[in-house]
Amino acid sequence: MLKNITLGQYFPGNTIVHRLDPRTKLILVIVYIAALFTAYSYVSYALMLVVLASCMALSAIRPATAFRGLKPVLLIVVLTAVLNLLYTGGTHVIVKFWVFTITWEGVRRAVFMVLRIMMLITGTFLLTYTTSPVALTDGLELLLDPLKKLRVPVHEISMMMSMALRFIPTLIEETDKIISAQKARGADFETGSLIQRAKALLPVLVPLFVSAFRRADELAVAMESRCYHGGEGRTRMNRLVWHRRDTAALLLGLALLAGMIVLRRFGL
Repeated sequence: MLKNITLGQYFPGNTIVHRLDPRTKLILVIVYIAALFTAYSYVSYALMLVVLASCMALSAIRPATAFRGLKPVLLIVVLTAVLNLLYTGGTHVIVKFWVFTITWEGVRRAVFMVLRIMMLITGTFLLTYTTSPVALTDGLELLLDPLKKLRVPVHEISMMMSMALRFIPTLIEETDKIISAQKARGADFETGSLIQRAKALLPVLVPLFVSAFRRADELAVAMESRCYHGGEGRTRMNRLVWHRRDTAALLLGLALLAGMIVLRRFGL
């Protein structure tokens, strides 16, 4: 069911990962992505997998929760694996049929691409799993603060991104309720051709869009009634403070990236 998807959800906790400054976690996500795309061989991918598992253990996020977050992209992962498997050339041929040739190089590339996508999604989801929307907005705004000198609406951009992440679980839950209601009225979403299934989704999309616009209007009215005028003159109840643990975590992340670069240089 859609309600099992964990995209955009926040799981409160008091682990060392939860206590990190949101600015630190935002920077570490960028460093993690760079290190993951630098990975080249089985050794480097194994190291990245160990790092990801360690971060999940430190944040007390269960693997089942992370796996549920991968459900929306399973089709993309499978399609990527098949395309890399069939269209990667090489000298060590395993199977050849019709116009397709499967090589060891193709198998290797397909495995690496699947691992990269799954670790990329799981690693970035840890940011929303362990950071509240308010803290995420504050951290992103402070990181982008130098852009204010160029008249970039940093606060508004940060607020929109945070609200979009915050309402993803709400929209997923609303979609699940609408689908359940339509099934109770005899709607069938699982049988028929692709076109028939697409037509069957119309009774779901219309009330979903209506609900989304209604929620957006209610949120706008609530913000205006509380005299919200953007970031001008805005103060924060909880100010972000940089601690030693943030410096240590950032140094570890940079060391990981440097290690990936060294391993790639030596072909490992």
